Amino acid sequence: MSMKPLEFDRRYGELDQVIRAYTGMSADDEPDRPSEALQAYLRHTWHTRPDALAAAERQIRDYARNPPGRLRLSLGEFYPVPDVGLPRSAIQDWLFVIADHLKRSMEEGDVPPPATPRTHWEWHARFPELGQFLGGWFSQDMPDEFPDHEAAVRDYTATTDPQLIARLAGEFRELLALDLEESDYALAVAELGMEVDPPQPYSPSGWLAHLADGLTGYKADYGTGPAAS
Repeated sequence: MSMKPLEFDRRYGELDQVIRAYTGMSADDEPDRPSEALQAYLRHTWHTRPDALAAAERQIRDYARNPPGRLRLSLGEFYPVPDVGLPRSAIQDWLFVIADHLKRSMEEGDVPPPATPRTHWEWHARFPELGQFLGGWFSQDMPDEFPDHEAAVRDYTATTDPQLIARLAGEFRELLALDLEESDYALAVAELGMEVDPPQPYSPSGWLAHLADGLTGYKADYGTGPAAS
């Protein structure tokens, strides 16, 4: 019988977050050097959910100590570690290396300084609403769905909760505060799902600033208030 979502989260929720950080990355952790993927997880989690690090270390170590057999995996009773480019025989030792890095980071208080995201996972973990906005409204299908960029933005604001719109405005500001080169902003919006060019005459950062200004002044339509008596 497969696990219920609550049980899964308690046993493997943070383990799953760590493994997701390796999507498209090499699982090349060494005892004296964490991989780029694990560094991204540490960098993001220390600054957003530091309490999750202990859960990650415990879940990973428990899983490595008690790896599931094929039958229990097939029954959905255990978390199946996705393919990370390692042979199955090496997964257990690799998990112990990850757990040791997490433990060392916590014990030594080794908090990575804030930095520009370096992996696909880290971009989306740090800018989740921006990823939804760019990937959902500015994919390669955007020219077939909307007459122009402004129409796509209007559709987003008309169909999205005002709190999420406010969150998006904050993420625009945070991204602009990274003060990247223009070519790096182009890479950033591509990582976050944008598959069309910004509208003329804007550069990627100029368009982000334009959107940030527009969304900051956005006012939600709450309808007509009660009539005065």
